[in-house]
Amino acid sequence: MLKRSATYSLIAVICGAYLLQMVVPSLQRELLLPSFEYLQLTNEWYRLFTVALTHGGFLHLGFNMYALMVLGNPLEDAFGKQKLLTVFFISLLTGSFTSAYFAPIYGASVGASGAIFGLFGALAIVGKRIGADIRSIVVIIGINFAFGFAIGGVDWRAHL
Repeated sequence: MLKRSATYSLIAVICGAYLLQMVVPSLQRELLLPSFEYLQLTNEWYRLFTVALTHGGFLHLGFNMYALMVLGNPLEDAFGKQKLLTVFFISLLTGSFTSAYFAPIYGASVGASGAIFGLFGALAIVGKRIGADIRSIVVIIGINFAFGFAIGGVDWRAHL
């Protein structure tokens, strides 16, 4: 019997939402993260969370979901569903807030990277204790920052 997994549930919800946006493209505009000024004007604070349901393409979605699987499974095994979800959503909220606050006034962001990078941080902190190879985490974070600055269009603020 398959175990119930918060990690795979998050992946299913995020992928399902992305596929729904393929069918209803206008939905992404309602879910993405605008600038802080826009959030203040519209009071649409839910977007700090719904941004995780949006992605800039299949490659963006694929990288984020692969990272969620690689990071989420060991954290969930070590600490349980509740703590994993707590770290995921607090990281999502803080990454989204930072992104929106420092974004250009007409800027917008998509993706679950704020939450993913929070999981990177959590695994970097507890990795040795749970037997994870944290060297690979440092390499992945370094590659991500290099890509972000080299190709542009990456919301590095959410990755902090």
